[in-house]
Parts: sequence; C-alpha cells; structure tokens
Amino acid sequence: MTGELEAKHDRIAQFLDDRNLDALVIGRLANFAWATGGRDGFIMIAGEHAAAHLIYTPDEKALVADRIEMPRFQDEEGLVPPEWTPIVPHWHIDRPQVINWNTVAQGKRTGSDCDFPGAQKLIGDIARLRYQLLPEEIVRYRALGQAAAQVLEEAARAIAPGMTEHAIAGTIAGKAIARGLQAALTLVATDERIFKYRHPIPTAKTLDKYAMLVLCARQHGLICSVTRFVHFGAIPAEIQEKSAACAQVDAAFILGSEPDRPASDIFADAANEYAKAGYADEWRFHHQGGACGYESRDYKASPVSTEVVQLNQAFAWNPSIAGVKSEDTTLVTAEGIEVLSAASAEWPMISVEWQGKSIERAAILQR
Repeated sequence: MTGELEAKHDRIAQFLDDRNLDALVIGRLANFAWATGGRDGFIMIAGEHAAAHLIYTPDEKALVADRIEMPRFQDEEGLVPPEWTPIVPHWHIDRPQVINWNTVAQGKRTGSDCDFPGAQKLIGDIARLRYQLLPEEIVRYRALGQAAAQVLEEAARAIAPGMTEHAIAGTIAGKAIARGLQAALTLVATDERIFKYRHPIPTAKTLDKYAMLVLCARQHGLICSVTRFVHFGAIPAEIQEKSAACAQVDAAFILGSEPDRPASDIFADAANEYAKAGYADEWRFHHQGGACGYESRDYKASPVSTEVVQLNQAFAWNPSIAGVKSEDTTLVTAEGIEVLSAASAEWPMISVEWQGKSIERAAILQR
C-alpha cells in the first residue's frame, strides 16, 4: 500500500471508529477516485456513481465489480489481491444486493455514500474525508490545472468568427481529450448570450466578436474549473470595466481563503467588493463557487455557509457580472494561495490588490 492509500485508509478507519460502524460502502465516483488514489471508476462520464463499489471494514478492503468491469480494474487500475478482495457478481445480478449480503445481511453496522437499505447514508460526512489533499494529490492537481489552462488558451487562439458555439465546444473538448482529460463540463457563449446566461449550454449560434469558454476538466478523479474570454477587435469600455470589477471581487474570494476561515466570512468580503464596484446585486444571479477537488464544487459558499476552510483544500471561485466572469482553481497552502490553473505568460492579466495583498487574474484576450 502506498503512503497515499495508507493515509486514506487510516482516515476511513478513524471514520468507522468515530461513528461506531463495522463497514463503509463507497460507490459515488468522486469518493471512489479519492479512496483508490485517482483510479478511473467511470464508464458514463456524466454519471455520479462508479462502475464498482468499495467495502471497507477494520480488517479488509473489498472491490465489488461485475465480470465486465473487474478485469480492467485489476489489469489497468491495479486494484488486485491481496490489497483488494475481489467480489465478482454476474452482470445481471444487482450490485446493491450483493453488497447488502456482505454488510447488512452479515449483521454489520454499515455506512454508505449511496442508497442501501439498512445502511446509514453519510454522503456529506464521507465527502469531508476528501477535503484536505495529500502531497500526491496536489502533484496531480497541479498537472491537471496547467493542462486545463493550456486547453482553453489554445482553444481561444484557435477559434474564429463564424464558428458555432457547438464547434467551439468541440474544439475545447477535443483538446482536453487529446491531453488525457475528461471534459466533464464545457460551456460556451458568444456575444449577447454572454450577457443573458450564466450557464450557457453551447448552441448553433455563430461567433461574431466575443466568446466565453468554460471547462471543468477531470483527471485522476480531480476536477479543475477554468473560464477564459476572447474578443475579436477592440474590447468595449463597458466590458473592460466589468472585467476589472469582477477581478477585484475574485481577489477577495481567493486571497480571503485562509485556513480556519469561515466560508461565510469570505463570501461577505466578496459581496462587499461587488457593492463597492457598483454591482451590489450581481452575486444573486449565480453561485459564487466554493470548495472543490473530486467534485466540481464540494460546497458552494453563501451568506449562510457553515463550512470552514481547511489547509491544503482546493477552491474554485467564480464571481460574475453580466457579460464577464473570473474563474480558476486554487489551493490553500501554508505558504499562501496557489493558482493551480494559472494562465501562461502569454495571456493578458489584470493585477489586483486586496487588503495589502496582490494577485493577477486572467484578463480578456484581444485578437
């Protein structure tokens, strides 16, 4: 067992002990990837559940996968005995039925991140086991962040007026897949649609001058969220002003993300920056982002958030004002904030100061 997997096994063992459980069943894709050190458990990229389940007891780890999936999990993902006990039902046998037989039916007090009769559903509690990233995960996240940023930069330079939003989305997704990333989410808006919709699903509309490119890239289970803008020709003063204001709000979110700080306090500081810039109500039209990692957002910060920032926890803040947005994936470290998806030296930037600290945020690329 590697140091990473041993540390995660220790967290799970402590979780079982704290809650007086005999077994823990993991089936959600995010938790599967976390618990196995970034192994790919998906078949359908849009699904929330893995193609296998994990059963943890104080003495054993079991992998439950049917005869379609088990060979790949063993041959390519390395989930093999003796570390993982294989349980291999036929594909037509209901997996929850098999799992219940190995847990509840055996008299075990069982917790789960899925719906199983007789098991305690502990989705939020299990998710918190993932919040503090280990050194091995941080290395993988840094590589993912840089790859995701490069995908959007290359796409922004490859697209041209006249392309449909579908074609632009295809450009983004193709560049992501070519790098071994999964495009878990791809949003594209052009021109007036950027001002109308905060979650713009790509359409057949063609690009005239202005495009927003959004990517949630997944690799080894981790998800990196990035947004970039490109404008063909001179950028209107209104858009420039809004972009600078949005960067100021983002600075409050990013630089305010300190260990042990309540998410509600971070939100309050950012809301104050919205108001100072003359956009007091803009936060009401879209969530502002929050903690991330193996989910695009583990939780979204709000005025009533009860979560507290942890050391080595990732965040993806995404403040927006109609027509602009600022979004990167960041990491809270003992040395300060690290922007995992930082733009390259060739990308235009906005330098922002907040409470005596400075940060650079991605500006609009003019072509």
